[in-house]
Amino acid sequence: MPALPALMGRLLTAASWLTSPLAPDDYLGLIDPLLDARLPAGRVTAVRPETPDATTLTLRPGRGWAGHRAGQYLPVGVEMDGVRHWRTYSLTSAPDRADGLLTITVKAAPDGKVSPLLAHRTPPGTVLRLGPAQGEFVLPDPLPARILLVTAGSGITPVMGLLRTLMRRRPPPSDAVLLHSAPSAKDSIFSGELHAARRRLTWLSYDEHHTRRNGRLTPEALGRLCPDWRERETWACGPAALLDAMEDHWGRAGLRQRLHVERFRLAPVLPPDPDAAPGGRVLFTRTGKEIAADASTPLLAVGESAGVPMPYGCRRGLCFGCLTPLTYGRVRDLRTGEIHDRTGQLIQTCVSAAAGPTALDA
Repeated sequence: MPALPALMGRLLTAASWLTSPLAPDDYLGLIDPLLDARLPAGRVTAVRPETPDATTLTLRPGRGWAGHRAGQYLPVGVEMDGVRHWRTYSLTSAPDRADGLLTITVKAAPDGKVSPLLAHRTPPGTVLRLGPAQGEFVLPDPLPARILLVTAGSGITPVMGLLRTLMRRRPPPSDAVLLHSAPSAKDSIFSGELHAARRRLTWLSYDEHHTRRNGRLTPEALGRLCPDWRERETWACGPAALLDAMEDHWGRAGLRQRLHVERFRLAPVLPPDPDAAPGGRVLFTRTGKEIAADASTPLLAVGESAGVPMPYGCRRGLCFGCLTPLTYGRVRDLRTGEIHDRTGQLIQTCVSAAAGPTALDA
């Protein structure tokens, strides 16, 4: 029934005239948070321990979920003592699961606040807020002939999303090597599943490097484990020391363009682009406030200057506490220069600026 979502959208738009200044989604969210398309949420349906400190949570996303690509990460909002805390976790599920479920795998940090709660004290039925999937740690299409995947610790999580997607691909890849580093076998996330996949799949080679016995995984050790590494397109995720060493090693070999790394860090804020679209008037639909904005001032600051009560957190693009739905228009990500214009998309207002006339649901 492809016309049903469009029909629901038209009905909800018509209903907004009756529910103003609230939106129909506000009332639907009171019935069930998963019905709220404006503020996406997911319900935990299963909890599976992977290691003593890592747990996989299976989530059923609600109406507002816009999908993801394998290798991307997911902002997750957790309520603690009346305060919502946002963290990002890699999606470990393939994006085309028939049941529509998602999985994230959380490793509890010893001094963490949110990760121990998610990993050890989150029962089925818990509702979590979801931000938009993000990240460019993805595979190209068509695939390279030969692939090398290098991970350490929880760096295996985005690569697991890639691998589970490759396992469903028809035809499958011709040759993929995964080298994973962990302190010991019991600390190796997904170890049982990966060893079983290695035995079952002719195209996958999997090797576990245990640092308590063999020391750190170095580029030299990588060369011994995968002698043809120079001929492979490589994806790597793990601690900064490993990624720094790999970037240096690949760079000295003149192959830096064949190495793709995933680092969870704040991207720099770009200076205004003289060729980019100018700013524009910004309407905050809930309060009715409207104000002119330039192309380099974050929408969070624009709203606050107009007296609009804007949600916020770190103000640096890390915590996703400022997510606000885009009603219409175009906004520019001040870190990457990327333009976003999808109606209903959740915008990080602390790192986004107007790129023409814009309206936010605030």
